[in-house]
Amino acid sequence: MAAASGKLGQKLVTIADTWVVDPFRPNLQLQTFLKSLGTHPKLTPQAVNATRALRDNAMQKMVRYSRSLMLDCLPHLGMSVVSSIEEDATTRFDAIAL
Repeated sequence: MAAASGKLGQKLVTIADTWVVDPFRPNLQLQTFLKSLGTHPKLTPQAVNATRALRDNAMQKMVRYSRSLMLDCLPHLGMSVVSSIEEDATTRFDAIAL
C-alpha cells in the first residue's frame, strides 16, 4: 500500500510541477498545496486524476466539444441555431426564477 501511495504522490508532485504559477499572488500558490497533498497517506487515484483534469481544463474542453456538436446537429434536425439558443437561454432564466 505504501508503494502505491508513493507512486500516486509522485504523480501528483509531477502534475503540481507543471501547474501555472500566479504572478500576482506569489504567496498563494496551488502548486505548493498540491505538492504537500502528494505526501498524504490516504491519497487516492481519483484525487490525482481530478487534479490532472483541472490542470488540463478537461471540463472546458468537454463543454466546448458538446456545444459545437450540438450546433452542428441542429440544422439536420430542422432547427435554426439562433432560435434554439434563444429558447435555451429563456429556459435557463425561467428555471432560475423558480
